Amino acid sequence: MFGGKVFGLTRRQHTLYNHSREKEAFFIDTKLMKNLFSKSLSKKKLAILSASLLVFVSVLGYFLYEGTKKTVALTLDGQEKIVKTHAETIQDIFKELDISLGEKDYLSLAANTKVEDQLEIVWKPAKQVHLVENQEEKTYWSASDTVEEFLEEQDIELKEHDKLTPNPETELKKDMKIDIQRAFPLKVTVGGKEQEGWSTSTTVADFLSQQGITLNELDRVEPALTETVTSNALIKVIRVEKVTDVVEEPIKFAVVTKKDGSLDKGKQKVVTEGQEGVLSKKYEVTLEDGKEVSRNLVSETKVRDKKDKVVAMGTREVAVQVSRGAAAPSSQAAGQGGSGKEFYVSSTAYTASCNGCSGVTATGLNLKVNPNAKVIAVDPSVIPLGTKVYVEGYGYAVAADKGGAIKGNKIDVFFPNKSQAYRWGNKRVKIKILN
Repeated sequence: MFGGKVFGLTRRQHTLYNHSREKEAFFIDTKLMKNLFSKSLSKKKLAILSASLLVFVSVLGYFLYEGTKKTVALTLDGQEKIVKTHAETIQDIFKELDISLGEKDYLSLAANTKVEDQLEIVWKPAKQVHLVENQEEKTYWSASDTVEEFLEEQDIELKEHDKLTPNPETELKKDMKIDIQRAFPLKVTVGGKEQEGWSTSTTVADFLSQQGITLNELDRVEPALTETVTSNALIKVIRVEKVTDVVEEPIKFAVVTKKDGSLDKGKQKVVTEGQEGVLSKKYEVTLEDGKEVSRNLVSETKVRDKKDKVVAMGTREVAVQVSRGAAAPSSQAAGQGGSGKEFYVSSTAYTASCNGCSGVTATGLNLKVNPNAKVIAVDPSVIPLGTKVYVEGYGYAVAADKGGAIKGNKIDVFFPNKSQAYRWGNKRVKIKILN
């Protein structure tokens, strides 16, 4: 700088020059930046355009892809589901869903059916089921909804009296156990009345309960309630009851004899008539099906006492007068009737229950009431009634009876039972008159 000049310019000129240069440079830089910015903006637009085009194509492709899918309504084990698919067959759809089709599964359409729009498909997987029939177990696979459908599917028929567990309406579930007990015929008698019935393999108690047969406290059952019922068995329900029976029985009176010297020998007179007493007996009676099987005496009460019959026996000797022209009795007969005389007679034996016997002697002695009495039947013309005698092999006795077949020197000896009478038999014995 010389004398205020810059390269021949004044300071002012220099300043104006610099300012002009700066202004020019600014305009040059601005133009350059505009050119550069315009070029950069074009490249960005191209990139955006390219990206937009790519997205558009992709979206268009997606919508075109999705738009060509078929809509299928699926019911999978009771759950509804809508899917869109390009699968060719139903089997392909299940492959896409990663579901394996089992041989026993239920499929509403065949697996190789071609897929069409708005197709409806129902699929139910098979469940393992255990069927026990009369204690024999088998395993099945089934897609049935209920026990009843399963039995129909397997063609298993139930009869009227068969027992099924669980009931037919029960929903079929995985690993379910189904029990069938087949009914068989049998007979049952209740109170002596027979009827036919059906039963499954159960106890006698359960069978009676199923039949509505109620047992009373004393009833008896054959076989026992805990026994298992078998085919064609006979079950007996014996109705047992205990009742009270009151019976009045007579008390037999005895015939008492006493000597009466005011009466001729061989004659008798009733002094006091006999009267039977009354005994009330209370019994506990056991009945089975209405029939008496046992009777136990509980108590007895005397209602009326008996009165014995008293008979007077004549002992007065009667003098025998022989009229003129009348023959005297034979010496044998006269001798036999006397006191202390002994002679032989033909003897037989009898009992109070013999044929045609009433049990009461000619003198009124009841031999059934007095079974131990020593009595002989005689011919009163040989041995008068009331005579005391001693019979060889028999002992002391009274001639208190007579009989149509007892004639002459013959007697009939009384015994309380037939065995003793048979042992006596028919024999000749010696008899001694004591009075």
